This record gives sequence, structure tokens and C-alpha cells, in this order.
Amino acid sequence: DVQLQASGGGLVQAGGSLRLSCAASGFTFDDYAIAWFRQAPGKEREGVSCIGSSDGNTAYTDSVKGRFTISRDNAKNTVYLQMTSLKPEDTAVYYCAASLLVQRQGCLSFYGMDYWGKGTLVTVSS
Repeated sequence: DVQLQASGGGLVQAGGSLRLSCAASGFTFDDYAIAWFRQAPGKEREGVSCIGSSDGNTAYTDSVKGRFTISRDNAKNTVYLQMTSLKPEDTAVYYCAASLLVQRQGCLSFYGMDYWGKGTLVTVSS
């Protein structure tokens, strides 16, 4: 079975940091781009960051550029999202997802995800 398990969420004060992990299994991890999405209460889900497999391509939505860093360890089938200088507006449920299409497109978009994981809640207090 395909599994994407996000973890690492929690409660943090504004200005703090968290590192999210996305552990994958059940598919050929090396073939897929992995993206992080988030959904805040009452808002639509948005793409946050993406990382290609061996090509090194990364992408970030404007609101997190310079604060979030995505990385992956193909040996561990895991993607990380290091979040720093967190703001209350970063509060959301964060999801990871995998896509062959996004891999082929070099993380130029967040559309066409094949697999989704359950989310992890990040709460940033002011």
C-alpha cells in the first residue's frame, strides 16, 4: 500500500522553528517529486514547496521563500520541510504528496499529485 506519513507538527511561538518529515512507502520514491501543501481553517489548500528527485529542483510559494527549506533523503524515502521564522499565518494542516507529473515538470506547478498523505497540524501562536 502507498503511504505518505507527515509528522513533526506542533505548537510553536511566532519566530520559532519546526521541521516536518514526510516518510513514504509503497512506491518508487526516487521517481517522484514530493510537495508540501497546507490548508488553513476556512481557506483553500495551497502548495507550499516542492522538490524533485535527483534533479535538485525545488520550488516555494512566495510567502515562505527565505524561511522554509525543503530537502529529501532518497535512502530513507523521506522529505523534510525546515520551517523557520514562523508566523501565525503559517498555521495550517500540512500535507505531503507525490507526483510523477510534477517530477517531469521540474516542480513548475503543484498540480497533478498522485498520492497524498494525512496531514500534521502546525499552530503558530502570536
